[in-house]
Amino acid sequence: MPTLFDPIRVGELELATRIVMAPLTRNRAPGQMPNALMAQYYAQRADPATGAALIVTEATPVCPEGHGYVDTPGLHSAEQAAAWRQVTDAVHARGAKIVVQLWHVGRVSHVSLQPGGAPPVSSTARVANAKTYLHGGFAPCSPPRALATHEIPGVVAAYRRAARLAMDAGFDGVEVHGANGYLIDQFLRDSINDRSDAYGGPIANRIRLLVEVMTAVTDEIGGGRTGLRLSPVTPSNDAGLDSDPQSLFEAAVDALAPLELAYLHVIEGQTGGARDVAPFDYAALRRRFAGAWMVNNGYTRQMALDAVASGAADLVAFGRTFIANPDLGARLKLDAPLNALDKATLYGGGAAGYTDYPTLDRA
Repeated sequence: MPTLFDPIRVGELELATRIVMAPLTRNRAPGQMPNALMAQYYAQRADPATGAALIVTEATPVCPEGHGYVDTPGLHSAEQAAAWRQVTDAVHARGAKIVVQLWHVGRVSHVSLQPGGAPPVSSTARVANAKTYLHGGFAPCSPPRALATHEIPGVVAAYRRAARLAMDAGFDGVEVHGANGYLIDQFLRDSINDRSDAYGGPIANRIRLLVEVMTAVTDEIGGGRTGLRLSPVTPSNDAGLDSDPQSLFEAAVDALAPLELAYLHVIEGQTGGARDVAPFDYAALRRRFAGAWMVNNGYTRQMALDAVASGAADLVAFGRTFIANPDLGARLKLDAPLNALDKATLYGGGAAGYTDYPTLDRA
């Protein structure tokens, strides 16, 4: 049986181990531009012998309207793509692969972050009972407006353009963020989506935006370089449970089968919280997907070892443990102690709590 430390082919990507660094918003990109400090942060975690074989970047908006948190890097201009190149070059120099997570926050935003101070856009005009991060701390989300039907092709085109810019920036692929109550999830769930057009109502309509986005991205860069993140039951960002999540997400995976995606990145339970927040048969969903299966949410070393050895997962994504432990891969292999996370430095700031966590050899 395979182990967590064995190589694997994922679509077009050859990975040295099954250890993945999950996407982690850190709010250290002033002006929405990647920078040298970010390159150092990712490079520290990019040696497959000590860190991750695959890095999924922090969530990265595909258009100006897709931003919902201050100082998040974008990928909607040639200038941003060029700035991302310092990150991809640094990661590749250490031997890892890196994909960018493509993001549109939808209604989880604030008018101060939107072009011209306009309302955020969503599947609905109902405000999210959630908070976003601005200069000075967290603030309630602003009331959104529902996207008009004729505007949706423009959103799809933004994802396509971002996928092309990702290749220009030197990424090995992309992961589309379809989870955690952001725009795609806002269309998927009937707890949020109250539309009466071709993108609302029955499951076939509510998965339409996801299918159109994934089709556009794979048309641009190929399914073998494209992943997707889903969170079937997480309540993050006021994402109430769908009335039939099992049928919804099974229909979505079935509809995406012709695209031959490289991997599916599934959050089990509540993001950063309880794994049993609501019932869901992840094994049944996996049986419908032909690509690599990436699991996420609170995996300990033993859980990760067991998941890969049993065949329950092909890849395991680690989030906050990678923040505090740039050499997490080595610590997992040696069963070494982990650094504690400094929650006060998670969002915003500079090198403190970002690039200054000690490795085992420094400790």
